[in-house]
This record gives sequence, structure tokens and C-alpha cells, in this order.
Amino acid sequence: MTAALLIIAAYLLGSLSGSLLLGRLRGVDIRTLGSGNAGGTNALRTQGWKFALGTVLVDVGKGALAAWLALRWGTGETWLPYAAGLAAVLGHVWPVFHGFRGGKGAGTLVGALLVLWPLAVGLLIGSWLLVLTATGYVGLSTVLAAATLVPLALATDADTVRVAFAMVLALFIAFTHRGNLARLRAGTEPRFERARLWMRLRGRRA
Repeated sequence: MTAALLIIAAYLLGSLSGSLLLGRLRGVDIRTLGSGNAGGTNALRTQGWKFALGTVLVDVGKGALAAWLALRWGTGETWLPYAAGLAAVLGHVWPVFHGFRGGKGAGTLVGALLVLWPLAVGLLIGSWLLVLTATGYVGLSTVLAAATLVPLALATDADTVRVAFAMVLALFIAFTHRGNLARLRAGTEPRFERARLWMRLRGRRA
């Protein structure tokens, strides 16, 4: 019963979408703007960096809180905090408070990892920045960064629960970014040109 309640609480926390809550204060629903996604990238593109920063802080914070609550009040099962982290990510993507239309889960995943697996956060962010500055594709950067969780778990001899968590989340982030990957294949995915630092450096050297 305790485990079930903690997982439900994690899902409900995940359903508190940062961009949609802040958007209500501003009188906007960013799902009607830009890409139509309720995540941090669309928040940045449509509302500016301050709004996007608030969105990210809420989304990361709720993932961290969900995982912490499961660690603090759980019954000792090693799988429970990871299940709570996953539930928070699911809540972010399909929020019960916002018509089951949310973001793509990356920020909430980072929050859960900060509590459950801090080592992974550095690799995740480093990989994301590396791909972003090389390609300018935010979606691709997020998918490949999440994919690094699997080799990291295997390289560090993680237990079965952590390996399974890494695999499930890597596949799930790829699933939530399937539209980005489809546009990438079609050559229509927008680039964040200002982030392409490698291209700018090569241009200066040339």
C-alpha cells in the first residue's frame, strides 16, 4: 500500500507541468504556440529565457522530490525510488491536471537522477551539450544523452534495477522525441543555430 501511494504521488507531482502552471500566470498556453510541446525548449522559443528557466526548475524539482519521497518514506525496496522517478516522468508527459498533454520528460528525468544517480547527471548534461553544440538539434541531443545512461550503468556494474531503469528511460525519451527524429530524417527539424559553437569556431579558423 505504501509503495502504491508513493508511486501515485510521484505521478501526480509529475503532472504539475512547470510551463503550464507558469503559463496560467501569464495567460498563455504554450501548447498552442511553437511546436505545441509543454517542455522547456518550446518555453524558451516562445516565452523567453526567464519563463523557460522557471519551467525547468519546476520540472527538475518535481522529479527530484518524487524520488526523494520514495527514498525517505519507502519500505526499503530498491526498485521503489526508480519506479517513483519513472512515474514522475510519465506524469510530466501525460499530466492528469492538463488533459494528458505535457512535455517530453527530460527535465523531470534529470531531477530524479539528481537524487537517485547523481553521477549520471554529469554525463547526461555533458553529452547533451556536446551533441547540441555540434549539431544544433535539441531533440537529437536529448535522445542521445538519455541513451548514454545504458552504457554508464553497464560500465559501472550497476544492479539490475538501475540497468533496467536506464534502458526503460532511454527508450522512453526516444519515444517522446519520435516526432523530432522523424523530422530529422525528413530534413525538416529546426536547428538552434546559435548553439552550433563548433561550426562557428571552424568558420573563424577558416
